[in-house]
Amino acid sequence: MLAGWLRVCALIVVGLFSAQALGENKPQTVIVIGGGLAGLTAAYELQSKGWQVTLLEARPSLGGRSGLATSEWIGGSKVQPVLNGYVDTFKLATQPAPEFVRNPSYLIDGEYFTAADLATKQPATADALKRYEKTLDDLARSITDPENPAANSTLFALDQINVSSWLDKLQLPPTARQLINQKIRTRYDEPSRLSLLYFAQQNRVYQDINDRDLRAARLLGGSPVLAQAFVKQIKTIKTDSPVSAISQDKDGVTVKVGAVGYQASYVVVAVPLRALGKIQFTPALDNKQLAAIKSTNYGWRDQLLLKFKTPVWDSKARMSGEIYSNTGLGMLWIEPALKGGANVVINLSGDNARLLQAFGDKQMVDQVLIRLHAFYPQARGAYTGYEIRRYSVDPSYGGAYLAYGPGQISKFWKVWEKPQQRVAFAGEHTDTLYPGTLEGALRSGQRAAGQVMDLAAGKSFEPVKVAPPVVAPVKAAESKPGFFSKWFGGEEKPAAKPVEPAAAPAPAPAPAPVAAPAPVPAPAPAVAPAPVKAEPVKKTEPAKKAAPVKKTEPKKTEVKKPVAKKPVEPKKKAEEKKPAQAQ
Repeated sequence: MLAGWLRVCALIVVGLFSAQALGENKPQTVIVIGGGLAGLTAAYELQSKGWQVTLLEARPSLGGRSGLATSEWIGGSKVQPVLNGYVDTFKLATQPAPEFVRNPSYLIDGEYFTAADLATKQPATADALKRYEKTLDDLARSITDPENPAANSTLFALDQINVSSWLDKLQLPPTARQLINQKIRTRYDEPSRLSLLYFAQQNRVYQDINDRDLRAARLLGGSPVLAQAFVKQIKTIKTDSPVSAISQDKDGVTVKVGAVGYQASYVVVAVPLRALGKIQFTPALDNKQLAAIKSTNYGWRDQLLLKFKTPVWDSKARMSGEIYSNTGLGMLWIEPALKGGANVVINLSGDNARLLQAFGDKQMVDQVLIRLHAFYPQARGAYTGYEIRRYSVDPSYGGAYLAYGPGQISKFWKVWEKPQQRVAFAGEHTDTLYPGTLEGALRSGQRAAGQVMDLAAGKSFEPVKVAPPVVAPVKAAESKPGFFSKWFGGEEKPAAKPVEPAAAPAPAPAPAPVAAPAPVPAPAPAVAPAPVKAEPVKKTEPAKKAAPVKKTEPKKTEVKKPVAKKPVEPKKKAEEKKPAQAQ
């Protein structure tokens, strides 16, 4: 009898142990909101680590702002290591880029010019373009750390200036100014709406990159091919599922799609800011995040693909790569059609795009054809149709890509790098080095996936605002005193509302911040680990981001006194050509 009871007890214990083991082995759950390249990357990375992933996309198709081009120029592994890694992983087809696409060419009043043609036929324009590039190069080199662009009051002041005002000081000839305006609005937005600090910071990121690395290959099929490669790997995807609310508590997160609720342990939100503003958060986003959603500038761009049965342009105008026009045609390039003929891909951006927003799709195409027909009279006879993507007015996008306006780096820099309890944020607009590009979108997806895994492991994230915004202001000011004095009327003069008060005799070094309570139920370590943030090169080693703390002045004995003064410091100072736009 006793032996029987012992057997029963043993079976119960074994059953309880097995149930506990099964519970421990149950995969973590995560919902990824947004089926663009950032969301697809986060979903892919988490699923590959054993997570149970559900991806929700508001639109009927996936790929987000993937473009219309049937191929896309991409950089080499030095410029876009994450993108090239996925190209290799998915075995996507590429072709080496020919030399002639590595330098832009121009369509000036209907005449095609290579850079060499321009130097011979319009030397004044060519010289002005070189002068502009040299001045921009000097400006970019004044930023020693692209991850901390507003490192001192002089650089901070650049954020209060728009690029158009800076260009006015160069006194460029009209044609050169038109071409430069077109270059800038194609990559960012209208110069008058663009922060000079952001413009300089993005040029600094690519400054020492060789042209061969910037345009190393053509990705056959373009970014949609990359998006589809991700889609094939992800098990659970639900399209036509616009998210209306995200509610989180100590036990998990509930995501509402209409009357349906999806539950998971964590969430990755990978949607553009305008779409993010339509989601109700409980608890609510903080004031800085709400302000960033409302105010952060997005570049305006519409992309047209015009189809022709035969090429109608000058045969010697290879018109592949980037061609900048001074006549409202935006930036365009030619590529062979898949079934014969040729396609013209046109990016209408900045004010060119804004002016055409009142037109319907066909009317907009007609306006472009009128301009093209003026230079190539056979255009209308050879034209067979079009495709169009109107990013700027699409309610899901609200713009093409991030383009910080004047004063916005000072307010919103790195605001989306820190998770909010169980929610991590991704998207090209959340990457500090490569916003507006495929690389930036992919990097952000990797970062968000890493943050979710860290949260599940009980790690916490320090607020971005505690990182020291000033790194050796004297050193930065002395690097280019003549340049700043010439263009901005003096050295190290703070802006009207300086972020760093100069009155303190010795700026307080950033103390090792004391961790806030962990945002997840699991108990946090007594001392929070280093913040997990996107690294410029490797996203899999978040601990390296502790570097900014080490850059502060090494007076450890003074840490205790300034701590009481820290809360009164202003919080406004927080802490890309681009080879392939995030589309």
